[in-house]
Amino acid sequence: MPAARGGVRVWAALLTVLVAAAAFLSVPAAPARAAGLQEVTGFGSNPGNLQMFRYVPDGLPAGRPLVVAMHGCTQNAAAYDDETGWTELADRLRFALLLPQQRSANNANSCFNWFEAGDTARGSGEALSVVQMMDRMRTDTGVAADRSFVTGLSAGGAMTSAMMAAYPDRFDGGAVVAGMPARCATSLTQAFGCMSPGSDRTPAQWGALVRGASSHGGPWPVLSVWHGSTDTTVAPLNRRELVEQWTDVHGTDTTPETADTVGGYPHQVFEDAAGRPVVESFEITGMGHGQPVDPGTGGGQCGRAAAYVLDVNICAAHHIAKFWGLDAGTDPDPEPGTRTVTVTVANDDARDGYVKAGADGSGAATGTLESVYGLGVGRGADGRHNRTVLSFDTSSLPDDAVVESVRLSLTHASGSGDPWGSPAGNSLTVDARSGCFGVCAIEPADWSAPATASAVATVPRFSSGTVSSTEFSGAGLEAVDRAGTTQLKLRFAQAPGSTAYVFVGRGSAAKLTVTFH
Repeated sequence: MPAARGGVRVWAALLTVLVAAAAFLSVPAAPARAAGLQEVTGFGSNPGNLQMFRYVPDGLPAGRPLVVAMHGCTQNAAAYDDETGWTELADRLRFALLLPQQRSANNANSCFNWFEAGDTARGSGEALSVVQMMDRMRTDTGVAADRSFVTGLSAGGAMTSAMMAAYPDRFDGGAVVAGMPARCATSLTQAFGCMSPGSDRTPAQWGALVRGASSHGGPWPVLSVWHGSTDTTVAPLNRRELVEQWTDVHGTDTTPETADTVGGYPHQVFEDAAGRPVVESFEITGMGHGQPVDPGTGGGQCGRAAAYVLDVNICAAHHIAKFWGLDAGTDPDPEPGTRTVTVTVANDDARDGYVKAGADGSGAATGTLESVYGLGVGRGADGRHNRTVLSFDTSSLPDDAVVESVRLSLTHASGSGDPWGSPAGNSLTVDARSGCFGVCAIEPADWSAPATASAVATVPRFSSGTVSSTEFSGAGLEAVDRAGTTQLKLRFAQAPGSTAYVFVGRGSAAKLTVTFH
């Protein structure tokens, strides 16, 4: 290790002793892990004096992705690989796994030195050691030069932020679990403040720290953020600050295009100007400091509970891999119909609109305010009852696709009154049509035109932002037209007794997410 780092060891040791007292002091020694985790030496100058471990699935062909996974304090590579689910996913999704490991000589509690400028700057310290490990992986295993991702827990999560900022050209995506924004701290005092209560800065201030860490001008890696709502070690505020930092880097705002729940936990997705998801956020309500897992053999399950690896019925590694796109096209020789794929279908704005009529469907006419307010659902001030028709071109689905899941996402445009409460318990219902309700252009007859499947989903009450419907029913899944257009009709199950309506956004503001195999 370079002599220049020796002068900060006392400070690093002091910080990590206190960190361990707050969060990791009672962690038991990690048990020996299964064969397959291999230590590699001789991977470069190694200025950070780290150890390199890797897991490469048997028979992995060249050109597969690389995932770098960094442990938390008092952990090591063997206590982080299969506990979090990453080795399991490497086998399942066919990627190579690199696990850097800290030495106690560098840090008293084996934390990565995320708060030391000499270890997080491009071209130096621990950050450069990790990049040298990545280069060795490419030499030895032939992993793709353009498909690398990085993730970590706690101190490893903070180091993930540092790697994404210092080397944005080397990563397509990252995931920070119970960590902190890039360059939040460059001193002992700042490090404590970043951990708790957290550092509250503007998105522009956070983004400038990333842009100033290298000469890179984009494109930037995407980011998945995970944090427990009751974390007393690293304040939950850091989840919001990470979102602010990386949405600013991507040139978008902090209003999510999607706000739903996944596995029962609040989930948000932020998109860039091209509609590409660039940041996602998971708030694991009721969870303390650790990485979420969901042990089991189901398609979305992975990991096993251990110290600071918490069974909360959702496996972060699975959803992170999905956000990165590692679940698509990963099996070089899949059995027909076994690979699960998720696609998002944009709304066909030219074919949608809304129709108004009496409560019994009489006097139907097309709505005229679409270009001004959006698409109306509910009872308007004129006493007429509005229904909206949305069109989606689902012909890109394979003809033999077995649709497993469908959700509709809507964005609030405006509204009046409370149509969900008029009458009490009212519901915004989705009907599905395989093909079109009529001539595939909005027309008065669409108001009462029959659906292929009625009431396939409901849309929860919302008055701002974006919301997702419930999962479509089995009949709703069958109504998806794999060869052409799928239309959806939005209506309130009961006619409001007074003025109460909502306008939803048109065009790209409405999306259909379809999972199939």
